[in-house]
Order: sequence, then structure tokens, then C-alpha cells
Amino acid sequence: MMAHGSPLLEVHGLTKHFSLREGFFARSSRVVKSVDGISFFLEQGETLALVGESGCGKTTTAKLLLRLIEPTAGTIRFMNQNLLTLDSKSLAETRKNIQIIFQDSFASLNPRKTIFQILAQPFKNNQVPKAALEDRVRELLDLVGLTPAGIFLDRHAHELSGGQRQRIGIARALAVRPKLIVADEPVSALDMSVKAQILDLMKRIQKQFGLSYIFITHDLAVVRSLADRVAVMYLGLIVERGSVDSVFTRPLHPYTQALLSATPIPNPRLARNRQRIVLKGDLPSPIDPPKGCRFHTRCPFVMSRCRVEEPLLLEKDEGHAAACFLHD
Repeated sequence: MMAHGSPLLEVHGLTKHFSLREGFFARSSRVVKSVDGISFFLEQGETLALVGESGCGKTTTAKLLLRLIEPTAGTIRFMNQNLLTLDSKSLAETRKNIQIIFQDSFASLNPRKTIFQILAQPFKNNQVPKAALEDRVRELLDLVGLTPAGIFLDRHAHELSGGQRQRIGIARALAVRPKLIVADEPVSALDMSVKAQILDLMKRIQKQFGLSYIFITHDLAVVRSLADRVAVMYLGLIVERGSVDSVFTRPLHPYTQALLSATPIPNPRLARNRQRIVLKGDLPSPIDPPKGCRFHTRCPFVMSRCRVEEPLLLEKDEGHAAACFLHD
């Protein structure tokens, strides 16, 4: 999976703070620290999963990677280009190589347009001749398993099942043959059988086209089946990252341990021997995150220094890093 040379994507110190205006005259404001200085990389052909609870900053990270919103600080290098310095024309050209699959497949598809119109648009944007459009759209539909393709061309999004709509979303992302797809909870709204089919499809097209994925999810069972590496986010920070094997077999951060303890195990014998870690309290607000380690208000192993010092994300083993004083 790993490529030689520079990674396809390098993110350093990525930060997004939102100003929250308060009061009738909006005279005061507080800062929402949605993403607060995260760093990671992605190799060509690799899948990196970003995992964590709702509100931890995963979706904001996805929007930052595509420059749908602008970061407060940090750098994003894609294919050796700094995305944050590109003008609108250069950014539009680069975006052909970075596509996104949304969680809500219904909301992401224009209800007024037919499937043909939706899938033809990326080709029109790239000056594909009108006479070739239907053939190209049919090829996409075949690629994502919507066959016979002809019966889908004149349908609208509301006439399709959730799984079929998500296949359309995948087809649209593939139209411009990107190198990177950011998938934001793409299977969370699907039932188990359809979820497995979509994941199999994503693995197949990744192998076929050498795609790289940033896969955003809260479902660690999905991570195990799809990803090469995983980064665990908590309250705007990455608290642990490493290969799926190392993180799943020897999680270093208490938050990662708690997430994994709640993941279903197919083998009942192994499941019986596993101790569930139940986190107390709710996820703190990103407006006023706890001082010191942000996880200390819910951590079962909290120490006095955790309340005043912020642990750094440090390498513990080759490729496996965690931000926790337990491993100092």
C-alpha cells in the first residue's frame, strides 16, 4: 500500500476555530475549537480512517481538506502542492483529484435532476463531447453495480433506495478519476447487508483505480474491514494514530480503549472475556474544552498532572503514536 517518496497528502497543524457571536448586539464572542492543530499523512492507494464521537471535528476536517471552508491555521499539501496557497482556478483544477462522498446521499443529490443529468455534469465540466455523455454515464453505472444501466438514467433520487443513492454518490465522485476520495460516514445510514455491499464496492474500486481514501466514521467495525491506518479524534485533537492492527490489538489511549470495548466481536467466546469500558459524562463543549488533557474529565485513569498539562502526540512504537501520560 505504501508509496515511495512524498505522501499523497500531508496535513500539519490543521486548525479551524469558529467565532460564536453572543448577545443581542453580538458584542461578545467565544471561539469554537472544532479542529485544534491536527497532523497526519496519507500514501497513494492507502485508506486512513478518522474516528471518534459526533462533535469531535471529523466532518470539519473533511471540509477543510477540500477547502469548502478555510482553516484558521496549518498546512495541507496534496500532490506536493500547498492547497491553501492556490488561487480559485488552480484549486478547481486540483479538486478534480479530490472528491467527496457525503453521509446523506439523498440531500447530496439534486432532486430535480435525473440520474443521467447528475452523472453527466462532471463530464460536461470537463468538455466531454455531448455525443459521448450517455456512454460515459452508463460506464459509471456499470462500475458501481447499477445494472442494467439504462433503467436508472431517467430516474430521480427519490425513486432509488438508500444503497442505490450512495452508489450514485460514489459514481459521481469517480467521474473525474480522482486520486483521493474523502468519504464522510458513507455507510452509517445503511442497514448491515447494504453497508457490506457498499464497503465491498469501495474496496474493489480502490484496487481497480489505485484510489486513496480518507474514511470518516464512528464505526470501528467498518475501520477494521477497510482501513490501513486509523487516527482517533477527541474534541478537535488526534489522540492516537497508527496501523489498524497495532491500534486494535494494543490501544494506548484510554479513549481508544473505550471505543474498542464497545465494538461488537463476532466470536461470542472472545466477547464474553472482554471488559466494557463505560465513559462517564458527556463530551465536553469545544467552546470551553477542559484544561490539560481534554479527556481527563471522562478518563478512568486520570492523574493530577492530566488536569493541568496537555499531553503531546508522541511516537510510542514505529508508526504508533498516542497523547497520554500513562505511557511516558
